[in-house]
Amino acid sequence: MRGEAQGTAPVPLSVLDLVTVGAGSTATDALRTSVELSRLAESRGFHRYWVAEHHSMPGVASSSPAVILAHLAAHTERIRLGSGGVMLPNHAPLVIAEQFGTLEAMAPGRIDLGLGRAPGTDGATAAALRRTDRLNEGADDFPQQLAELLRFLDDDFPDGHPYSRIHAIPGPIQSTSPGGVQSPHRPPVWLLGSSGFSARLAAMLGLPFAFAHHFSAQNTIPALDLYREQFRPSAVLDEPYALIGVSALAADDEKEAIRQVRATALNMIRLRSGRPGLFPDPEDAEAHEFSSLEQEFVDSWAANIVHGTADEVRSGLDDLHRRTGADELMLTSHAHRGELRLRSYELIADAYGLPTA
Repeated sequence: MRGEAQGTAPVPLSVLDLVTVGAGSTATDALRTSVELSRLAESRGFHRYWVAEHHSMPGVASSSPAVILAHLAAHTERIRLGSGGVMLPNHAPLVIAEQFGTLEAMAPGRIDLGLGRAPGTDGATAAALRRTDRLNEGADDFPQQLAELLRFLDDDFPDGHPYSRIHAIPGPIQSTSPGGVQSPHRPPVWLLGSSGFSARLAAMLGLPFAFAHHFSAQNTIPALDLYREQFRPSAVLDEPYALIGVSALAADDEKEAIRQVRATALNMIRLRSGRPGLFPDPEDAEAHEFSSLEQEFVDSWAANIVHGTADEVRSGLDDLHRRTGADELMLTSHAHRGELRLRSYELIADAYGLPTA
């Protein structure tokens, strides 16, 4: 669960991948970049590599985290792999238990199961995923869905429960079958959030917590304080463990970092106005005439991205760690081209003196 800080980094560093698809490239290109990036992260001492779940967004090819993680598991050996996260209300808990039990069997001791309760998309797409238009019901039922998933993972429904004779395979039931030998590992469950709801639930259950600082920065410290104050020790954790997702982009040239950040902001403007597309080329962002309202959004969005040269990014991450006390920093880098994302993580690793093999 807990990683070790490498080099001069204040805490373990990890990676969050949205499998970004830039204009002029394909999902195949993006997935190849993910393989390269996972290998880079492993070789440079990043602790874990998570893949997000998003739907109906042309610029994000991470709609099937379990499939992508299986692919990454085949191309890595040591780094932890996980979901950041699976949006549980989109799925039957048994299906997730089976998928991540399978991943655990593929890469024993390396799989994390991060869970969120948001849809990871717009309302219409969520309705198509869930086969219902009662979306609030799914979010409100999240604690019950989580409890059911944990029961399937541990194979411990009580006698008399309707699911007591249903087993997630691969899973613990295999060890109790005649001649059965079962892996001692079970994917650790993390709760993800951007507000206080999941912070409270993670604290109550004694689970690790991942906060989405990269798009809810104003709520970061209140949510982390809530998690730490209300934390109850469990069989999983003796004390709180919280990571934060951080949008960070390092470039050889500060101007290039600024260009990519501006393209990121344009991408978000299009998404939030109902016009999602491929990640824009920086030239498109430079040619775009931002309205005063859009420019205000650009400035606000850019303020929450740690960007610039490697030294500037290292300084920004160090400051963020001091302010939040996060136990781990999970970095997500957005850029139009895959090689720029790879270069960003290389520069950050070099700035902290992370291992080179």
